[in-house]
Amino acid sequence: MSTINKWLKENTFHHSKFQNINDLIKEKEKQELSISLCIPTLNEEKTIGKEIVIFKSELITKYPLLDEITVIDSGSTDNTRDVAGSFGADVYLAKEILPEVGAKKGKGENLWKAIYQLKGDIIVYIDADIKNIHPRFVYGLIGPLLYRKTIQYVKAFYERPLTTSHGVRPSGGGRVTEILVRPLFSLFFPELSALIQPLSGEYAVRRSLLEKIPFPIGYGVETSHLIDVYNMLGMEAIAQTDLDQRVHRNQQTRDLGRMAFGILQTVLSRMNSLGIISELPALNHTLRQFQTDDNIFETVEHNILEEERPPMIEIPAYRKKMGYN
Repeated sequence: MSTINKWLKENTFHHSKFQNINDLIKEKEKQELSISLCIPTLNEEKTIGKEIVIFKSELITKYPLLDEITVIDSGSTDNTRDVAGSFGADVYLAKEILPEVGAKKGKGENLWKAIYQLKGDIIVYIDADIKNIHPRFVYGLIGPLLYRKTIQYVKAFYERPLTTSHGVRPSGGGRVTEILVRPLFSLFFPELSALIQPLSGEYAVRRSLLEKIPFPIGYGVETSHLIDVYNMLGMEAIAQTDLDQRVHRNQQTRDLGRMAFGILQTVLSRMNSLGIISELPALNHTLRQFQTDDNIFETVEHNILEEERPPMIEIPAYRKKMGYN
């Protein structure tokens, strides 16, 4: 427990610590770093424009902290790409990046292909559905990387515990985190249970690390990242930043069930490869859920296979682009 408390004290930050953006820019220039923002999208026309306007005006035009803002789209059927492009983002279809490796569906696919497409030494990932978007979502994650070179991977969390007339309000992750991921981490990776919101979609990572880890293309990408980084570099390479509050749409319980099913596959796979469990049997990839019609129960089946992309550094086109031997 003392190790976890020490990490929480030393590697947990509040975004206000990094609100002097000019100081961040000085550090960025001193270290000769470039920083890219990636926004993965799928049918986000209602919120993507506001995000790009705020980030571009505040973090490129007013303060040159970011070097590029890029949208990697999964194939939206609404106006997401047009809106994003009209407000000044670079927009790409995931399936058109590295066409020789084929196209797969999933947010993790977008995040993985962004490593190839973007230029930055640091890549910041921000979800596209945030209604209360603010520059702190970016500078709060970049700050720890600029001020402490041992930190490689910074996760966001939201809503600090508040002491009120009714006592201390619990704070943590969402439903899947508290019901599935935190119990799994507590059982098998206790130090990772110090992450307040391990499934948050906002994080910043050094390219030198990002290119060396595999990417599940679906729901398991955030969980696998934490396990892989922890296994490679330990907790000292991971940090988290309090961004106060995040307003977004809530998902239905049935959707969260599919998410949990994919995450569980990824965690079991990691545990097997790390030797924590052995002789993992062949997993069934069909999740059965139910719906009723006039009191008749009907089965709804979802085939969810957590495929993985290899570390980007293993892709020949990437090695050529980056000048690796």
